[in-house]
Amino acid sequence: MFFHAITSPSYPIVLGYPWLTRHNPVIDWRARQIARWGKDCMTSCIEIPLSVNVLNIPTAPPLTTTIPTPYSDLAPVFDKREADRLPPHRSYDCAIDLLPGTTPPKGVVYPLSVKEHKVLEEYITDSLNKGFIRPSSSPAGAGFFFVQKKEGDLRPCIDYRGLNKITVKNAYPIPLIPELFDRLKHSKIFSKLDLRGAYNLIRIKHGDEWKTAFNTRLGHYEYLVMPFGLCNAPAVFQAFINDVLREYTPCFVVVYLDDVLIHSPDLKTHHVHVRLVLSKLLANGLYCKLEKCLFDVQQVQFLGYVISSSGFMMDPKKLEAIVHWPLPKGLKAIQRFIGFANYYRRFIKGFSSILAPITALTRKGSDTHNWPPIALEAFERLKTAFSTAPILHHPDPNRPFVLEVDASETGVGAVLSQRLADDKPMQPCGFFSRKLSSTETRYDIGDRELLAIILALKEWRHLLEGSTCPFSIITDHKNLIYLSEAKRLNPRQARWALFLTRFDFIISYRPGSKNIKADALSRQHEPLSSQTSAPVPIIPEKKILASLSTQIESPFWNLLLSKQSLAPPSTPPNRLFVPPAEVPTVLRFFHESKFAGHFGVKKTLDLIKRDLWWPTLPKDVKDYVTTCLVCTRCKSSRLSPTGLLQPLPVPECPWSHVAMDFLVELTPSLGHTVIFVVVDRFSKMAHFIPLKKLPSSSELALIFTKEIFRLHGIPKVLVSDRGSQFISKFWRGFCHQLGVKLSFSSAYHPQTNGLAERTNQTLETYLRCFIADTQDDWVTLLPWAEFAYNNATSQSTKYSPFEIVTGMHPTIFPSSFSPQNI
Repeated sequence: MFFHAITSPSYPIVLGYPWLTRHNPVIDWRARQIARWGKDCMTSCIEIPLSVNVLNIPTAPPLTTTIPTPYSDLAPVFDKREADRLPPHRSYDCAIDLLPGTTPPKGVVYPLSVKEHKVLEEYITDSLNKGFIRPSSSPAGAGFFFVQKKEGDLRPCIDYRGLNKITVKNAYPIPLIPELFDRLKHSKIFSKLDLRGAYNLIRIKHGDEWKTAFNTRLGHYEYLVMPFGLCNAPAVFQAFINDVLREYTPCFVVVYLDDVLIHSPDLKTHHVHVRLVLSKLLANGLYCKLEKCLFDVQQVQFLGYVISSSGFMMDPKKLEAIVHWPLPKGLKAIQRFIGFANYYRRFIKGFSSILAPITALTRKGSDTHNWPPIALEAFERLKTAFSTAPILHHPDPNRPFVLEVDASETGVGAVLSQRLADDKPMQPCGFFSRKLSSTETRYDIGDRELLAIILALKEWRHLLEGSTCPFSIITDHKNLIYLSEAKRLNPRQARWALFLTRFDFIISYRPGSKNIKADALSRQHEPLSSQTSAPVPIIPEKKILASLSTQIESPFWNLLLSKQSLAPPSTPPNRLFVPPAEVPTVLRFFHESKFAGHFGVKKTLDLIKRDLWWPTLPKDVKDYVTTCLVCTRCKSSRLSPTGLLQPLPVPECPWSHVAMDFLVELTPSLGHTVIFVVVDRFSKMAHFIPLKKLPSSSELALIFTKEIFRLHGIPKVLVSDRGSQFISKFWRGFCHQLGVKLSFSSAYHPQTNGLAERTNQTLETYLRCFIADTQDDWVTLLPWAEFAYNNATSQSTKYSPFEIVTGMHPTIFPSSFSPQNI
């Protein structure tokens, strides 16, 4: 038994036709009683006669009386008889142009059932009476058959596949549904019109009628009006209806083929809009199905969505179909489910990632009848996601957008959001996701994140390009900022850079506390023959907004905070102004402390600029560093050319390619004479490990496991010189078991391990600047040296190793920091 909610409080239940058919009672209509139950009811239901109230339902009024009063004078636009007339020839007539040297194929006569044959007779007779078809002697002929509608009726269909293959295609675009919905902002009242016999309102171009011929058991006929099934029919009709309503589509009308939606901000305006549209349709010989029209409502179902002033959501009927969809078995069934679900993908965050295990079942050789657990889980996750899908709000181009992007190893996703008012929370306008191709999965993480931005901008280009105010792009991968200073762009990145110039946006990243990722940024190495040139930004630097997280703890920091009232207007955002009296203290700390490491002008300047600023900052740093007595005494001159380091292939992620070397024959310090230097070739992060002596190969394996593997896992490649430890059978066997590839520098040619060599030089310089006269305290300096090295900006990546690996700068100011104890 089925129960349906009704708006009749007077009667507790209404028994409809399906119930009456099943139980077949004999009803005494005068006495308003059930006189006798059907035979089946007597044995399986009840035997006691029941009284029944028979509800008097008034006869349905004529269609014209259901037309709303404001439009009653336009009743002819709903006249079915006028819609059944043969339309005149117009400039919009459907032409069927064939490819050169081709002719329409001869079709077959499909066998029909008795019921179908009866419907065929009615269809042919009715179409001849209307003038829609005529007998034909055409050499062409397409097959004629029926398909059953969901209501149970039969829909006539003609197999024009052969004709469509040789037809010159009409390229007129069908509207994009998301773009149509973007026009509905600020609309609160809606009316929906459905055109009657839409395609039959277009004539076939004179002389092309013979190409539409079809075969039946009743004879050979051809169409004078445009039938369903022609490949160009949607484009021809869309061009026609767009031209008819071209005055109104930019303002208050949305048209998708024969579905017309009128939207207005208020009821009074809406009445005017509807009258304009109905008058225009009537003037052009177009008529509406009154039974499928809806007027003056605040919520309407349109193109599979439910639209209101709040936004749009999935049609509950379609949603119910997905939620109760049985597990598809077989390739075609899976493809049908994917296609149906894909229509609503903009409601589901990460749709392509969720769907990926199901999509994998469509590959050749997959078992489509026995789903693996991961696909079954994805199927249930997808149905759950649809059942909890949010309402998507109508975008407002006058308010700033926020675009959140993300990329994984298999797909990219994005969310376009907007704050409807300054005091309102962020609301989603749409979701986007896409599975990465096999080529795109090989992009490094930086390019994948940038690809996510590019694809999202293309998806919502119509909203974001030329927006009235800059929009924000939020990524959880801070290292995208590196791309603003890439020195060399490959062709793909150059195309992206050109595309990005069309938008006015700012990129920011989430605080690490909300989304910490050990993602790495990508870079391109230069060929040996290349010359140093100015950085070519992919993302212009002015579009980068890096949120700072300075730890405001120390007394000296509090002193600076108290002086911010003196800051000039030119002080950059997110930086503290340093008064002239405090500049020497800041310079001394950021250059001479163990945190800073007596680095050069560029690294010292970069370190200060993270959090501080004053007008003469670059000049003061240069003057201070170039006159530093310790640097002058301990650093060797590098003005003369020292040759080129041999570049190696660029790694894809941190600690996948590692360089190693030893600093030996050092003055004993707490029993140690050797430093084991290990450098990540991607981020340039280094570890300086003190050893009592040069280790054997077995000792080296233990040290590597304890100091490197426990922190960073197993690398893919190890680069080293040809020391006895590195070329021994034990070390080779150890690395082979771990799946690590060994790469050795050429004998007497250490530049092929240039990164380790250069790191050794940096470490030696640091130790010379801080070591005591006895040179026996260098072991205590190694933690400070490692921190200073990893916190300094690398000239090749433009970021510090800490920033690349962790996505943030470390805290360097202890709570006891003050000018007196630097």
